[in-house]
Amino acid sequence: VQLQAYGGGLVHARGSLRLSCAASGSILRINDMNWYRQAPGKQREWVASISSGGSTNYADSVKGRFTISRDNAKNTVTMQMNSLKPEDTAVYYCNSKVQARGSIWPGDYWGQGTHVTVSS
Repeated sequence: VQLQAYGGGLVHARGSLRLSCAASGSILRINDMNWYRQAPGKQREWVASISSGGSTNYADSVKGRFTISRDNAKNTVTMQMNSLKPEDTAVYYCNSKVQARGSIWPGDYWGQGTHVTVSS
């Protein structure tokens, strides 16, 4: 099982970006899909989550600006980021607990990270 994140880049403040993450491999079930971020010199922090049923949760810092969604048929999660601020600059990681075929328990998987830079 692998998670591949893409869609980062450089954007001006108040601009928008869309991040996507695709899970691939021999997948039986994907539980919550999450986005985390790590800004330079800071610890990794949780940003948003979406359950397999579509329930969403957001960190207070992004609520109202970011929207997470998923396509269960394609095993993808997307995060639309609007009204970006310089403090949103970070490496963004997708994360999910994925049960691979033949496994009893789900494993915790991380994407490789995609850079988002917001200039003021």
